[in-house]
Amino acid sequence: MIPFSILDLAPITEGSDAATSFQRSLDLAQHGERWGYQRFWLAEHHGMPGIASAATAVLIGHVAAGTSTIRVGAGGIMLPNHSPLVIAEQFGTLASLYPGRIDLGLGRAPGSDHTTARALRRNLASDADEFPQDVVELMDYFADSPRRQVRAVPGAGLDVPVWILGSSLFGAQLAAALGLPYAFASHFAPQMMMQAIELYRSTFRPSKQLDKPYVMLGFNVFAADSDEEAQLLATSMQQAFVNLRTGRPTKLQPPVPGYLESLGTAERMMLDSVLSCTAIGAPATVESQLRSFIARTKPDELMITSQIFDHAARLRAYEITAEINRKG
Repeated sequence: MIPFSILDLAPITEGSDAATSFQRSLDLAQHGERWGYQRFWLAEHHGMPGIASAATAVLIGHVAAGTSTIRVGAGGIMLPNHSPLVIAEQFGTLASLYPGRIDLGLGRAPGSDHTTARALRRNLASDADEFPQDVVELMDYFADSPRRQVRAVPGAGLDVPVWILGSSLFGAQLAAALGLPYAFASHFAPQMMMQAIELYRSTFRPSKQLDKPYVMLGFNVFAADSDEEAQLLATSMQQAFVNLRTGRPTKLQPPVPGYLESLGTAERMMLDSVLSCTAIGAPATVESQLRSFIARTKPDELMITSQIFDHAARLRAYEITAEINRKG
């Protein structure tokens, strides 16, 4: 098939804590490296009880230090929360420590609610509409001969691949205009996926970093040794989405038998929409669903995410997915 990678939200499970989450993230990355996954990304979220990756660059360093070949990066850094210079310095540091292994995915969403965003930034004067200019400024800090008088040290002259993340046509247009790889958040916001892919590929302009379009799509996998077990494991993620959309985010909850059947029509429709890019089942079921998705969307790479409560079951889901990919 195509390369598969891992998106880890560093889940904090009910009854556990961030320290345990970080241990499990590293364990997953080490297994993923052995199973042949191409990259391991962590996402910036703030104020979320069930997600421990707020200090994303710090956690990337933790994972990179415990692995040796898998690429490690951000999927992504929410750039409106930061000065481009600070991110250049952080990822210049990571690239100096782990040369040839660090990716920098950039998004323009806050990764938090309005109140948390205000606490994070101290004010909301930064404008998400300035995102394209901020991306260009950040890329300049990595250039061999930066145009700006200020220098990122470390950062200048380092090979830090920049990706644009998105769930709308905006990111697709920007990635195409700048000649950057594009990662679409189809694992939770698939509504504009096909339009964004088409727009990106049809308007792409080659750049120093990339000579042709490169699309990575997010995809949820809940794989287990039986369809019934996989469907049960998926209820933790389903609970997380329902809780978040109803304004009461929680730690990742244990699976609940019959959870879907307990929901109302509106909640079921919401889950059907946001989780439409998902495979749930035994190996043969997941393989069929994966192959169908790849045939329909023709991505260059898949970013697999698997929000499963039990760590051993989560590892097993990624192992099954890797086995399917090795079959070709």
